[in-house]
Amino acid sequence: APTSAGKTLVAEHAVRAALGAGGRAVYASPLKALSNQKYRELGRIFPGEIGLLTGDHSAEPQAGCLVLTTEVLRSMLYRGSELGASELVREVRWAVFDEAHLLGSPSRGWVIEEALILLPRAVRVVLLSATIPNGAALAGWLAMLRQTPCELVHSAARPVPLRHYV
Repeated sequence: APTSAGKTLVAEHAVRAALGAGGRAVYASPLKALSNQKYRELGRIFPGEIGLLTGDHSAEPQAGCLVLTTEVLRSMLYRGSELGASELVREVRWAVFDEAHLLGSPSRGWVIEEALILLPRAVRVVLLSATIPNGAALAGWLAMLRQTPCELVHSAARPVPLRHYV
């Protein structure tokens, strides 16, 4: 869905659903700056429920929702209890991956792909992106990988018009 089309509302729903079920959520983004931004945004919506792990900064790691870089999530899934992740992984009900179009990136896509593969099947997954050209193929792969139906939500309408100025 285009920028400003409401993708963040889907992420908020996932966090709310996880917290409401007594579980936890993770919000993974590929960039530390975006992780910090989402930590602040989600912290305003869910006061006292949001933590941050970016590799060089940690805040409230026991929070109900952890905003982290995708690399940190992948490392936690690989290393398990070494990073104190086994408890987190058992409690996670929803995982949100922002900027999911990077799955197609040769230099960064493998990090998202490995995290998706390593997440327990019981974890519900949300992928957010404004620019996934092969959404149907990705949804098919995700449904096969997670062994559960995958719904592709697509919108080409731009709520905020794109204007070019020269």
